Amino acid sequence: MAKVSVGLRGWRFEESEIFTEEGEFKPLDEIPEDPRQRLLRLSLLVEKPCQACYLVHGEENVERCRQATIVYGEPLNEVVLCDEHEADLLYWFREAGGREFVGDELFRDEFQEWFADGGRAPDGYGGMEHVDTDPDDLPSPPDANELHQRINEEFEGERIDLREYGPDADEGDDNDEEGDDEPEEMDFDGVDLGQQYPKK
Repeated sequence: MAKVSVGLRGWRFEESEIFTEEGEFKPLDEIPEDPRQRLLRLSLLVEKPCQACYLVHGEENVERCRQATIVYGEPLNEVVLCDEHEADLLYWFREAGGREFVGDELFRDEFQEWFADGGRAPDGYGGMEHVDTDPDDLPSPPDANELHQRINEEFEGERIDLREYGPDADEGDDNDEEGDDEPEEMDFDGVDLGQQYPKK
């Protein structure tokens, strides 16, 4: 099977790792860890604005930002861009030192700093040619709500006894051995319950 992009161009997946023979997404626990992480992250990125557009227009004009179409980098340190700004990242990567940040947690920050300082690809700088092969034949990635539901369905949680973390946690074993389940009585001798306290 071929490698495919899902939702955004850039990250490539082995079809056999993420799709069933019927062309549906496999259950998350059947997808290897790296592609599973990328799919989960993509579910949050597909609706994001282009980060370069965002640096230009800011939050107050976010509606002017184009929607991202491509993703570069690693999950949580990725850069998502529109078609128009892809050349800027490629120029930064190839010609302005960006290559040294491959796999680095500073990848996104370094690109954004370069771009915010006025870094741009020269006019006519060639981007990458992308070949879309029957993109409509691929299912869209599950959205964030669907993935959240799948995660909860597949998660076998464990019960936590909060009493184990209370102030008497260390004494709990001794009490259990003695079979003493009675709460300790409070000593109120000498406490004036009618005392008036100052108010602010």
